[in-house]
Amino acid sequence: MTTIQKLLASPGVGSFFFDDQTAIKAGAVRDGVAYTGKPETPGFKAVREPSESVSVMLVLSDGYVAKGDCASVQYTGVGGREARFQADQLAAQIEQQLAPRLRGMDVQSFRIAAPWVEKLIEDAFAAKRAAAYGLSQALLDAASHVAGHHSMAQVIKDEWQIRRPIKAVPIYGQCGDERYSNVDKMILKNVPILPHGLINSPDLVGSNGEMLEEYVKWVRTRIAQLRTSDDYHPIIHLDVYGLIGASAGGSIEATADIIERLESAAGSHSLRIEHPLDAGSRDAQIDALGKLRQALKSRDSKVAIIADEWANTADDVHLFAEAGAVDMVQIKTPDLGSLHHTIDAILDCHQHGVGPVLGGTCAETDLSARATANIGVATGVTQMLAKPGMGFDEGFSIVCNEMNRAVRLAEALR
Repeated sequence: MTTIQKLLASPGVGSFFFDDQTAIKAGAVRDGVAYTGKPETPGFKAVREPSESVSVMLVLSDGYVAKGDCASVQYTGVGGREARFQADQLAAQIEQQLAPRLRGMDVQSFRIAAPWVEKLIEDAFAAKRAAAYGLSQALLDAASHVAGHHSMAQVIKDEWQIRRPIKAVPIYGQCGDERYSNVDKMILKNVPILPHGLINSPDLVGSNGEMLEEYVKWVRTRIAQLRTSDDYHPIIHLDVYGLIGASAGGSIEATADIIERLESAAGSHSLRIEHPLDAGSRDAQIDALGKLRQALKSRDSKVAIIADEWANTADDVHLFAEAGAVDMVQIKTPDLGSLHHTIDAILDCHQHGVGPVLGGTCAETDLSARATANIGVATGVTQMLAKPGMGFDEGFSIVCNEMNRAVRLAEALR
């Protein structure tokens, strides 16, 4: 039996920033990379702060060190999410309060260990989901080591008895603020789903969606200009942070009008819109997105609507999927906490005929991105975010390479 001998934790950094979304929506002004103005979300001392992480290390009885990273999303503390954590405080709490309780614990089964550790965390931690996120990555790493499968994807496939083979899934790129140069990079690298867009301020949408419409036209034109093969025909995916609905004054029909124009601007490219409006609570969001989806269907629109905000737990994801309110749900991994919830949520989406988007955040780390890439190829998600960071190249290489490693190992070890 392989057991935990020590649990160590070290403060670290994330790959982007923690941003006070409330302050930004209230008018905080960009000043270069920074924002001016006062923070409004509890836990923030400035509107934009460096993202943080905590590396957890499980020293096992056979000498192997299993690793994972605690992380939180860029817009932490809003939309039903827990408040941002302080890395030095969280690392100290993990070593002082959790380490003694995990000593001697068997790590053979991830599906047994992860919920048990999560329960210990829930009883004592403020940053419950961030802590469980990192610990579960390390536990998945440990279970993979003990099983001798060589990949975390195989552990997931075996423990959840998933019949589909481990195979590659489409990756979608995130351009950050570089909405033009990073799109060029994505096209040159044949990224199947792009550009995310980071449509996080009203001026990027326009008073009636006209600015966003122009951007979609530019993306479509740029694809035609730069692609090296006629076979390359990417899906256009935009995350609009509820701003289409805000531009439409909260009207479902006016929101649908703007989305129809965006669909026309996309031409022959399929269009996916993430978080088109924000209704202010989970139940209201399910209702509003369901009405928007029906309005678009009545117009023969093929645009896919994706839930993001207010789908913060596996239970939330289930309710969005069960209601048929959306075509897809972004499963934002740090928000769900322990990785077993992410796996359950993906499989639940499949069961309800809703596309699971394996997402996350630019504020994560390479370790968390590699762990979630293994989940993506094991469960067959509809698409998987290139993360972490906002530079695109780095996150794309981390996720793509980890995916390809897991797939090749699965092929070789059948």
